[in-house]
Amino acid sequence: MAKKSKTQRAKASAARAARKEARQAEAAAEALKQAQGESADTEAPKKKLFGKTSQAADSAKDAKQSKAVEKKAEKKAAKPKKKRFQFLRDVKAEMKRVTWPSRQDVLRWSVVVVAALLFFGIYVAVLDNGIITPLLFLISGLGA
Repeated sequence: MAKKSKTQRAKASAARAARKEARQAEAAAEALKQAQGESADTEAPKKKLFGKTSQAADSAKDAKQSKAVEKKAEKKAAKPKKKRFQFLRDVKAEMKRVTWPSRQDVLRWSVVVVAALLFFGIYVAVLDNGIITPLLFLISGLGA
């Protein structure tokens, strides 16, 4: 099985948290429904306008309340919590993933860079003093 990336793990964790909050909201709605249901069970259901009973109205209210609770949970889940040092932890984790060169590689490439600098420095000096400057004096007539 392939190893999940950090983003995939974060998404899975957020999904689990959202499901947990939804279950808690459902449990709270059920508890509320049962608390209201006990008082409604003692009374006979009353018919309201358009032939709906009070139990049907109660269930509609509960459905609206549970939808409101779910919306609040979604809004809460959508906002990531601010963590003060999360950036530094991420930097530390990223630095562990870096493939660092060995001391021998660093020395070898340093020698290559210094040699290239010397070569191009000498090349530009010869080009400037040996070719370009005499051409400019020749063209301008200042050397006469």
